Amino acid sequence: MAWQMSRTRGRVSSVLVPAYFHPDAPEWADLTDERLKWVVFNIASGPGSVRDRAWAAVAHRLAANGVELAGYIDTAYGDRPPEDIEDDVARYRKWYGIRTAFMDQVSAIAGHVPRYCRAVGAAQGRGAECVVLNHGIYPDPAYARLADMLVTFEGPWSAYQHFRPPAWAARVPAETFCHLVYAAPQAVLAGALAQAGRGNAGVVYVTDRAGANPWSGLPDYFDREMDLVYPDR
Repeated sequence: MAWQMSRTRGRVSSVLVPAYFHPDAPEWADLTDERLKWVVFNIASGPGSVRDRAWAAVAHRLAANGVELAGYIDTAYGDRPPEDIEDDVARYRKWYGIRTAFMDQVSAIAGHVPRYCRAVGAAQGRGAECVVLNHGIYPDPAYARLADMLVTFEGPWSAYQHFRPPAWAARVPAETFCHLVYAAPQAVLAGALAQAGRGNAGVVYVTDRAGANPWSGLPDYFDREMDLVYPDR
């Protein structure tokens, strides 16, 4: 795969929402825009052991609105066996109709690339049509050839405002990279989106929430964020 300078560099083009909140949460009603890149389901650090009717109802409702869903899968930094990842993918697909695997706690070192090659292959073998790897940092560049998208920043605005991606990332299409920024007050929202664009990240999510789980709800300015990313809305 030959990489070229991204044509979309300088502008965020889509939003991924890590929707780690309860199936009865009112925020689901705001996640009905089909232009969202993905909405990530996190039922029980995975699909759980049985089909949950409440989660199935949410999945059906979002899919009916054209929203693409991704299923959260913990990879334990490469320590989870590929067959366990296969099982998670199969359950998400069977129980909730989800065909994208959002793999979390992904290693970033070159020595673990073969492990993730097997993990991604296992997921695809059980029906995953897209795979997202969440490293939370920029990994060895070999990972960019394994998945459809890499989450290469996950952290607070206080760190993001000084963040600079490695040189190799500028040669990869912007839609390959996603940045997740929390603890960002509304006053810095536009600046955070601009920072993502300068860093060649085409997919982003910015929230004012913080704490142990900043993904437990939507930011107060979510509508404004959508308007900035999709100005023709």
